[in-house]
Amino acid sequence: MKCAPPIWLALASIALPLIAAGATPDAEPDSAHLLEQADRSRGNLEGVRWTVTLITGGEDAPRGRTYRVAARDFDFLAECVAPPRRRGYRLLQTRGNMWFYKPDLSKPVPISRRQKLMGNAAYGDIAATNYSEDYETVSREPARLDGIPCWVLDLEARGSHVTYDRIRYWIERDRRVGLKAEYYTVSGKLFKSADIEYGHRVEDGPTGSRPFISKMTIHDELTGGEDTILEFADPRLEEIDAATLSVNRLGE
Repeated sequence: MKCAPPIWLALASIALPLIAAGATPDAEPDSAHLLEQADRSRGNLEGVRWTVTLITGGEDAPRGRTYRVAARDFDFLAECVAPPRRRGYRLLQTRGNMWFYKPDLSKPVPISRRQKLMGNAAYGDIAATNYSEDYETVSREPARLDGIPCWVLDLEARGSHVTYDRIRYWIERDRRVGLKAEYYTVSGKLFKSADIEYGHRVEDGPTGSRPFISKMTIHDELTGGEDTILEFADPRLEEIDAATLSVNRLGE
């Protein structure tokens, strides 16, 4: 009478031909983890400073505005340094709330992240993204963007405090960064989109360095108007203390 082969031998007989053929399992990461990693390449770090310049108006009449940004996790302080007439204008986001201050105000005033900052950019566009906590993934599918393997996620806002109600978000498989976003109204109407580039790298703990956002081009999908470009420069990791991100010190 023949005996049945051990279970390990049966499993090996299945796996070895696959390994010999170069086939490996294609691990599918959890969507929340995928968004967390993409967020870290868009400013969600323990302490980081950078400069962001907004440009709009096209080649014929370009207009610009430059902010110095200090961020920790999803909180940030942005101070306008150019043009000269806007120096001292400040934006602060802390615990999901956003504040605006300028030298002729007696105290900071609350504002919405959805308010227009310049061109097609909203105030929330210069902040770090927190898609992993602010949005729920309602669907995900494999896709290619200009030949690059991606996942495309459909995201719905968990509350009204966020910049956009719905986002369709392309995340590159290899680098785990968001390459493209489409922004929709609650009714499902596409009103703008963004292409995102990662020309910088920053250290990210024991995992080594990771790509960091360098440019975002925002397109007006409703009127086809001029693009708005956000250029992110000189990112550097450093500790950001709590006083820097305090609304009580915004007017000092």
